[in-house]
Amino acid sequence: MRRLATALVAVPLLLTTFGLTTFGLTTLGLTTVGLTTFGTTAAAAAAAAPPRPHVDVLQVSGLIDPVLADAISHALDKANTGKAVALVLQLNSGGGVLSQSRLDALTAKLAHATVPVAVWVGPTGAKAKGQAVDLVRAAPLRGVAPGAHVPPGLTQIAAPTIGDFVVELDGRQVGDQTLHTATVVQRNGQPRRELTVEVRNAKPGLLALLLHTAASPSVACLLLVVGLALLVLEFFTAGIGIAAVTGAGALVLSGYGLAVLPTNWWAVALVVLGIFGYAVDLQAGTPRTWTVIGTLALAVGTVTLFDGYRASWFTLVFVVAGTALFMVAGMPAMVRARFSTPTIGRESMVGELGTALADVDPEGTVEVRGAPWRARTNRATPITAGDSVRVVAIDGLLLEVEPEEGGARDYRR
Repeated sequence: MRRLATALVAVPLLLTTFGLTTFGLTTLGLTTVGLTTFGTTAAAAAAAAPPRPHVDVLQVSGLIDPVLADAISHALDKANTGKAVALVLQLNSGGGVLSQSRLDALTAKLAHATVPVAVWVGPTGAKAKGQAVDLVRAAPLRGVAPGAHVPPGLTQIAAPTIGDFVVELDGRQVGDQTLHTATVVQRNGQPRRELTVEVRNAKPGLLALLLHTAASPSVACLLLVVGLALLVLEFFTAGIGIAAVTGAGALVLSGYGLAVLPTNWWAVALVVLGIFGYAVDLQAGTPRTWTVIGTLALAVGTVTLFDGYRASWFTLVFVVAGTALFMVAGMPAMVRARFSTPTIGRESMVGELGTALADVDPEGTVEVRGAPWRARTNRATPITAGDSVRVVAIDGLLLEVEPEEGGARDYRR
């Protein structure tokens, strides 16, 4: 009887539980179907929605060189295939180094582009000179920021920022196209024009930016001198190659800049002569006539390195003064530190034979154990460059030497 009562109670409970579970699963299934349907509908609606209109902006800064010319041409092609409303060039350039044929091809492409091209000379303090003016003239739409330097009568639109310039393009006519970049909205009861397009920055690749930077007069000059100085450092310190590799890299980048810029190659020869002059006196062990020659050659060479352009005065002073300080004071200290032997066991060099790298009378430079050393000899026994010497004593980092033959062996006693 008790089992029958339990069964009568359990059966309704099981049926109820089954019903609730079935209802829950059904509801969950319907919910999942609903969410999936909603998601699919939203995705379809997003895919069907037209993309937001956009304007491509490319910053053109520095001298107009082949790298920038390629960047402008590529940005124009991308704006055309991407259906941009317009291509805007934000310009700040003191000239260009393009050949006339390359410049003519670029300006013709800008003037007859399918996508409207606009040039804005800004921000405040920016300039457009030389070949940069040709780019401005080629553009159908032209603007300038207050305080920018452009030839009179060249621009059509005054705009303090690039955003304001894009707004001002609204309603402008280029051929049979009318630009739509802004709309009028009410803000605090006052009508105001706001952008209706997305502004996208068009940037060249990292390699292009590196090459464009290397073609700057200041950077090309600095890389040339630094590269030569690092090679001299590697030669005198006989290091593990880091200075040589870095110097070679600097010279490669400098070579690209020199090839692009209007370089006076006789001025490059003066720069090389300047570094060579420092190296000669570094080999001799003391600053002398060649240091003066090197300083003068380096100063004249860096100032006259480019025809029509010049590195900044800050760069020129830094290069000349820094190189002189490095070669006269820094390099000798580095050479001595590189080739000085520990105090323990240094006396083992006494009796070693070497070769005079420069005249030792009474001081000069000798090579012992494959390394250059400052040396001193008795005034009664001067040594000529190339002669064989013997180490007789060590005074700090200075070797006291005598000729291998005919030396006053006991002059210290």
